[in-house]
Amino acid sequence: MEQRDACYRQYVRILEEELRPAMGCTEPIAIAYAAAKARDVLGTMPKRVRAEVSGNILKNVKSVIVPHTGGLRGIGAACAAGIVAGDAQKELEVLSNISEQALAAIGAYAKETPIEVKHIETEHIFDIIITVFAGEDSASVRIAEHHTNIVSVVRNGETLYAHPIEPQSDGMTDRSCLSIEGIVRFAEIVDLSDVQDRLEQQIAYNMAIAEEGLLHSYGANIGKTLLKGHETDLNYQMRAYAAAGSDARMNGCELPVIINSGSGNQGITASVPVIVYAQKTGKPHDELLRALCVSNLVTTHLKTGIGRLSAYCGVVSAGCGAAAGVAYLDGGRFDEIAHTVVNAVAIDSGLACDGAKASCAAKIASAVDAGLLGLAMYQNGNQFYGGDGIVKKGVENTIQNVGRLARIGMQETDREIIRLMIED
Repeated sequence: MEQRDACYRQYVRILEEELRPAMGCTEPIAIAYAAAKARDVLGTMPKRVRAEVSGNILKNVKSVIVPHTGGLRGIGAACAAGIVAGDAQKELEVLSNISEQALAAIGAYAKETPIEVKHIETEHIFDIIITVFAGEDSASVRIAEHHTNIVSVVRNGETLYAHPIEPQSDGMTDRSCLSIEGIVRFAEIVDLSDVQDRLEQQIAYNMAIAEEGLLHSYGANIGKTLLKGHETDLNYQMRAYAAAGSDARMNGCELPVIINSGSGNQGITASVPVIVYAQKTGKPHDELLRALCVSNLVTTHLKTGIGRLSAYCGVVSAGCGAAAGVAYLDGGRFDEIAHTVVNAVAIDSGLACDGAKASCAAKIASAVDAGLLGLAMYQNGNQFYGGDGIVKKGVENTIQNVGRLARIGMQETDREIIRLMIED
């Protein structure tokens, strides 16, 4: 790969597409975005709302606090926040500027307005349809496959906009160009001016929310718990800072993050351990930026075969990405990074996703730990081999197996998790 190659430009575009700012857990924020858009199309304040969502959306919204709602949780709260105070033009930052007056109005609207929530059977894992009503008028907005992908807008039965629902990467750069070898090469040759703005934003945003999680009480305080008594242990610091970012984000913190693969938790996990490692060991800033290219692209590469939402916890992929970034900072290149990824997925694959909530922070700590263990194994002359469980000879073959396990093998696990959550 050279800077003039088409593949190089694809890698740059993938980083631009994946590393986006968002405030709040991205599934409720996608609902708020659709609701704000539907309100705009209706042209007046809705008197009734219907939210139809796929099982994975239900799973990822049910238990998480929606920011700027005074601690409200769930789909109804996300709809109310988007309708009352959302700015649809800001997409995943739809709830970023809400006044105290609007905050009170959101709670009142959620309490007084009929908001019907329906779990729909759909072939699309990511599917949101928000329909709003006022008298005889109605408007509907549908988002499918990824968080800002509006595929239809309807007002009073008239279709104003329609777009075919295509595979998960709909509208995005083809990810099939990604490989571990290509990612390492890209990091070595990238003109940092092509990627620096978004990476600097990732450093600033994701470290700010990690520090917020360590300073204050959020959720189960996983980050604080990890760090207590281990304040000078770098491995604990990497895990604790990443977990603390999720502590804050899952429990109502109103700071934005830079996401990866549609997820703030994955964006935090892929970046914060790498940033902490670089800062604590005095690595040059340019090397940190190159390592973040590795960690983010490895995360995206693993997630591509899995899909945006799955029963397979996304932070496993991001933990592999983080360890790959740390390996790069330590001077590791293809061999070290490839073996780190294989070792890490062999350790933690199968960690189940049961929705966005406080315990995500603990899963992040586990995923980062697995990644760092995978790196330490290779640095000490140890590794897992092809034939060990889902491990195949060759890192790309193992990554394909992980995607198959998550996308196909865990389908029934996903359905059972959703059934369990609906019964609650």
